[in-house]
Amino acid sequence: MTYYAPKGGHPPQTDIMTGRAVFTESYAVIPKGTMRDIVTSNFPHWTKTRGWVLARPMTGFAETFSQTIMEVLPGGGSDRPEMNPLAQAVLFVVEGTLSIAYEGATRELGEGGYAYLPAGAPYTVSNRGDDPVRFHWVRKAYEAVDGIEHPEAFFTSDQAVAPNPMPGTKGRWATTRFVEPDDLRHDMHVNIVTFEPGGLIPFAETHVMEHGLYVLEGKAVYRLNRDWVEVEAGDFMWLRAFCPQACYAGGPGRFRYLLYKDVNRHMALT
Repeated sequence: MTYYAPKGGHPPQTDIMTGRAVFTESYAVIPKGTMRDIVTSNFPHWTKTRGWVLARPMTGFAETFSQTIMEVLPGGGSDRPEMNPLAQAVLFVVEGTLSIAYEGATRELGEGGYAYLPAGAPYTVSNRGDDPVRFHWVRKAYEAVDGIEHPEAFFTSDQAVAPNPMPGTKGRWATTRFVEPDDLRHDMHVNIVTFEPGGLIPFAETHVMEHGLYVLEGKAVYRLNRDWVEVEAGDFMWLRAFCPQACYAGGPGRFRYLLYKDVNRHMALT
């Protein structure tokens, strides 16, 4: 498995300014080239850490989640990573090794490591290695439902979960599902979608779920509302509810992205 992770830095003064960043009324594209030192954020109770914030709730746009690429240097981390007791989280490691202490046990997540941490769960994160660790931190306020238990924490990896081929695609389009779709305890899914060269979404998906899509590997052309946009490893796409979308993966290698969506709840009426 290979995953793209930003390193920061700055382009030289000899570079031209023209880029691919787009923010529209229905989608945004944040290319990898925009993830520079000057746009990082620091966070309370984190040490030797910075992050590239890719998405945050915004009225009138995507509203349900935040997503940040965290970079923790050796010896860094946090004993109080989450300040919001309503926030659940998925952590997905794209480079290095992340140590997560939860309920008396410490787990080492390497590249492709995946952790789900429920709302209110006390945990700590640290980098006990010699190299930086970079991981995605996806957060959503949990929507509790009367009569349904809250989900439990779990730890797994991309390598440990077999992708599910989409019907009728001969495996050219598959989804690595870390949570079963009919598990109503969960109100968000963070999955990995894989297209082999030539694979495609053959219709314009138009649905109520919001999306965050971070390209882990490869390149493709992605349909966003009325536009076809070229994307590659390290790019992020942010889609409002009902934004039409489709995809064509032209190769030469496979195209993979980390996908967030909100699921399994009635629609709020206010």
